[in-house]
Order: sequence, then structure tokens, then C-alpha cells
Amino acid sequence: MTQALLGIDIGTSGCKALLIDGEGTVLVSRTETYGLSQPRPGWTEQDPALWIDGARAAVAAVLAERPDVGIAAVGLSGQMHGLTPLDAGHEVLRPAILWNDQRNGAECDAITERAGGIEGLLARTNNRMLVGFTGGKILWMRDHEPELFRRLRHVVNPKDYLRLVLTGEVATEVSDASGTGLFDTRARRWASGLLDILEIDPAILPPCHESHVVTGRVSRSGAALFGISEGTPVAGGGGDSVIQTIGSGVIAPGELQTTIGTAGIVAAALDEPVANPDGRLQVFCNVAPAKWHCMGVSLNAGGAMEWFRGMLAGFRGGEALSAKDIAGIAADARAGSRGLVFLPYLNGERCPHPEPSARGGFVGLTARHGAADMARSLMEGVTHSLFDIYRLMEAAGVGRGVIKASGGGARSVLWRQMQADLFGCDIVTTEGAAEGGAFGAALVAGVGVGMWPDADEAAKSCRAVTRETPDAAGTAAMREAFAIYAGLYDDLSGAFSTISGSGLDR
Repeated sequence: MTQALLGIDIGTSGCKALLIDGEGTVLVSRTETYGLSQPRPGWTEQDPALWIDGARAAVAAVLAERPDVGIAAVGLSGQMHGLTPLDAGHEVLRPAILWNDQRNGAECDAITERAGGIEGLLARTNNRMLVGFTGGKILWMRDHEPELFRRLRHVVNPKDYLRLVLTGEVATEVSDASGTGLFDTRARRWASGLLDILEIDPAILPPCHESHVVTGRVSRSGAALFGISEGTPVAGGGGDSVIQTIGSGVIAPGELQTTIGTAGIVAAALDEPVANPDGRLQVFCNVAPAKWHCMGVSLNAGGAMEWFRGMLAGFRGGEALSAKDIAGIAADARAGSRGLVFLPYLNGERCPHPEPSARGGFVGLTARHGAADMARSLMEGVTHSLFDIYRLMEAAGVGRGVIKASGGGARSVLWRQMQADLFGCDIVTTEGAAEGGAFGAALVAGVGVGMWPDADEAAKSCRAVTRETPDAAGTAAMREAFAIYAGLYDDLSGAFSTISGSGLDR
């Protein structure tokens, strides 16, 4: 029987499960979708039962398609930062508060103030307490749902809730812990001094391991739910934004990864935790021991495309164009979209502008612009947001030699070419990278059970599939458009605040 690794990724819009062999080849992959709730403007929540149902269905599908394989280990990945609160019996107390939820700005400000300002906080964690992070959500729950908070005994992130259901173990690993904002990423441990200042009981936070470490084994109940043999090792895994880098083969300094999923990410692996002077980047622990991870995250990338698709469907009586259809329309427009610039801040923004009140928009619209210009402008706006993040990384000393593109957006040749033109370097996709966090999770699990000796060897499984090179004319147009894009945030930030504080924004 062929030995395979099972990777499971609890995403925002669905769960992906896949099987890879010992060469890193994807044998089968399946995604099961689910929804989320937005009960108020700026709030996003999800019932953790949806994750489990999605994971069970996706795992059942891949196992049914490949009954000839045995599972050597399970690797887990998932959307980061999501507060999943549990009581003493491991029952969920309320819907999970997700990474893109914007409700806890006041709590994040209070955390920063109590830590001694930005400098004091960075000294403890090397990261700001961003609105998306788990730490501010914990304080929000304490302030606004005190009766539920009194019953709180465990705080886990989405993939770690899946681990609990699979194994019965409460645990996490260094990459997801980094994204709580309560973790000393330099020392790779919980920031105990910060927890004391914030009066957060450290007992509610799970034991933390390196990402490849086997943190549990499939329990009897987990085996019954998922059809995986009891006793199968389950590795620590990683938060999706971090573990995707190894899934693209990005493990050496000088390589970058861009991800166009629901969010947009620019990331690099580091041999040491670089200074993060204003905290606009995230410097987390890597899934490889003794390595770190530098990234900036935009809240709006593929999510902007989904918004556009949904809006167009509303005009078409519910008939939706696919992302591929929209990219095909956009291909008829020239680089620069004839001066039409899209700001993709549809859910506020995180990097390079940590501002929940930021708003999106098309700027420069004239009667000359058509559907192709609007479609291309949207895709260019997302690309601009990635390059805007990279400028911060470049200032921190992170270089670019080649970029590995990943996420659903990497399937678009046009989106890859836009990146090649704007960044001025080759854009490569690698085998398995389009599978997102699930592929990286499977690789990390393989390291955990000795199929590869370390993360560097596992990353060699990521073989190049496509390559786009910069086009001089495209680079000139994209750089000119970016210069306009980069100035618009400052020009419009006052209006964003006014709109956010007005009675119209309800």
C-alpha cells in the first residue's frame, strides 16, 4: 500500500483536503465550501461546526478516490487569528470571530497603551496588536460578553479546533501562536509579561510546539468521524499565511511568495527575526525551526474579485461570471486601465495601512471606461496592494530575486503577468502551490514523521510549473499606475474616517 500524507486546510470559504506521496506529488485534492456570517458591519463570524463538516466531507472524498493509500501522517493548516472560545468540556461558546473581523479596535488600542505604546509592544512580541489578531478579540469578549467569558477555559485558532476534534488534544504551534499577538516571536514562546499586563490567564492558551512536531494522534472518536486510522500521527502544522511559503518552496532568503487568496500576502523566509520598527509588517515564527517569516497581509485580494463577481451577478439576475471569465474580459484592456485605479480596501486594511475605516473605490472613472477597464483595474488594484506591502519589506532589507505565486489568483496568467511587470522579476508557480495551506501542511507533516529530514529538503518537492517574465511596456505602465495608487490613500484617508463615523455607514 502506498504511503501518503494527508493535508487539511480550514479556509475562510471552504476546507481543502489532499493527499501527496513521498515525492511531493499531489495525488488527489478536494474542497468543500461553506459560508460565514456578517451580523453587523465589520463583523465576520463562522460556526466551527462548518469546519468539521467541511473537513469530514473533503477527507471522505479524497480517501474514497484513493483507497489504495495508507495515511502516514496528517498535517493541519487554517485561517489564522480566528478566536474559537471553548468551555471546560471543549464545547464552543460562541461563533468564531474571524481574521477579517474589525470590531475590536478599541481593545487593540488599549492593549498597545497598556504595553507601553507601539515600542513597548514591539519589544515584547515584535508585532503590533492588529485588529485581526486573536489577542484583541479575547479582550473584546471579556468586555462585551462577560457571562460567556467567565465560562471560557480554552482559546484555539481554527486549525487547532480541528486538531482537538481529531485527537482530543488542545495544542498549537509557533506560526499560529505568532498571529495571536500574544507571542514572543523572537524567543518562540508565549509573551508571559504581556499576558500579566493584560490580565489574561495563560492557562487559556494552548501548549505551543514547533510546527513539525507530532502534537497528537487520531483518537477513536476522530477515527470514527474522519475515516482515518486510530493512532495516525497529527503534526503541529501551521497558519495558512505562513505554511503556504514552504508549499511554494520558499525557504531561503531572497525568495518571495505572493498569495492571492481571500486575502493578499507577500511573504519571505528569514534566518533571523528582523527588526520591525513601526510594526506594519508581521514577523512571525516560520514552520521551519530556527527560521522566521516576514509578511504583510492585505485584507482584500481574491475577496475583491468575489465581491466584483457577486455585484455583477446582481445585475445579471443571479448569473455569476467566473473569475476566469472576468480575467478574460480584463485581458482586452491595456496595462494601466487607461488611468482607472481601484482601491481594494473593501473590508478596511491591515498592511501597509492598519486602518479598519479604509474604504474601497474606483478613482479616475470616465465615460470612456468600459467593462474591460474596470475588470483590469480591479486586478491591478490587488497587484498594487501587494507591491505596496513589498516596499515595506524592501526597506527592512528583504530582497527579491524570484517570486513564487500562490493561491487561487495564481491560476490567472494575467494576474501573474501583472506581478512580473510591477515587481520587475520572474513570477513562478510551483507544483502544489495552488493547493494553498493544505499542501504545505502535508509537507510539514512529512518532516514530522521523517519522510524528509528537514523543511529545506521538503521544499525541494516544489517543482516549477510556469514562469512569467517582465514586459518592458507593461512595467512602465504598471509603475506609472502604482505611483498614482500609492498617493491615493493619504489623499482620501480623511474621507474614509468621515464615512466610517457617519450615520450613512450603518
